[in-house]
Amino acid sequence: MNPITNSPAPPNILVVDDTPANLKLLAVMLKHHGYNVRPAPSGKLALEAAKHEPPDLILLDINMPEINGYEVCQQLKANDALKSIPIIFISALDDIFDKVKAFSVGGVDYITKPFQFEEVVSRVSTHIALRRQERQLQESLAQLQELEHLRDSLVHMIIHDMRSPLAVVEMCIHLLEKPDTLPKNQIAEVVTKAGNATYRLNEMITQLLDINRLEAGQMPIKKEAHDLNITLHATRRTFSALANGRQITLDIPDPSKAIYDEEIISRIVGNLLSNAFKFTSENGKIAMVVTQEGDHYRVAIKDNGRGIALEHQQKIFEKFWQAELRSKRVGTGLGLAFCKLAVEAHGGQIGVQSQLNQGSTFWFTLPIGNINN
Repeated sequence: MNPITNSPAPPNILVVDDTPANLKLLAVMLKHHGYNVRPAPSGKLALEAAKHEPPDLILLDINMPEINGYEVCQQLKANDALKSIPIIFISALDDIFDKVKAFSVGGVDYITKPFQFEEVVSRVSTHIALRRQERQLQESLAQLQELEHLRDSLVHMIIHDMRSPLAVVEMCIHLLEKPDTLPKNQIAEVVTKAGNATYRLNEMITQLLDINRLEAGQMPIKKEAHDLNITLHATRRTFSALANGRQITLDIPDPSKAIYDEEIISRIVGNLLSNAFKFTSENGKIAMVVTQEGDHYRVAIKDNGRGIALEHQQKIFEKFWQAELRSKRVGTGLGLAFCKLAVEAHGGQIGVQSQLNQGSTFWFTLPIGNINN
């Protein structure tokens, strides 16, 4: 891209001819049509110029001393970095021109001398356009292959994660099939474990479906007037029962009026609390802090867990991030991807501040709204 105009840079054409008059004529023709032209008076210099800065297209004279055009073309095609550059041969009408050989060594077209301006420009522009289309197709194919790889990794990740709660449910069913073998005080515990595992499975499925709907802009967001104070206190009470000794504190202005979908914001906070549970030891502390900053509220959830490496913090909200680093088991599943999309659907932002072994603070913002009672 041209940094000044922010438009694509003009195509770069290497013109190779041992006759100075021909070089000058072709350079004037092509520059007038908006191309960048680099002249090379010999095959040897042309090879050096192409290696130093690969052009978009080469106009190559055939009859040159030392190294003729056929040999130059063969050497270019033998170089993996240069073999895809289109080469148009140049030949005088009174020269012996082997068209079959020209195409067999890798040429894509030919032009005869004396030059016809319209013909030169037409052939050059055609092959430049074909070259660009080829590059675009290659880039699109590479992107598609990467997306397919990430999709497959995500599918494997989800299947792997679902197996754990499924195994718990299966084990509980087997135990409950023979209730006489269980002490009565353990039956309720087994049922609770099965219920928790079922909840986890349902949450995974719901998050995956909601992420797809959010990405497609098809998930309804029911924005209504609410007091964030009430919503967060209710969410805190729900998750305090699951905290296993972890202390959850809440510091929030009263009232804190905003416009949002209460169910979705509760799920966002629940996901962030669940994430904090994973990385905070029992009897650890998790702080929920809400502050007003200009025209929005900032909701922060801070834990004293192991923290997140700086190089992972930019990717942690990506849907495919866990799949990419699955072998290291440092990912966070789909919960944070859902949080990011849902917060942005409310017109807010989300982020994380963290240092290794010093805990993490996940935060998101909500635009301030008024409740008219």
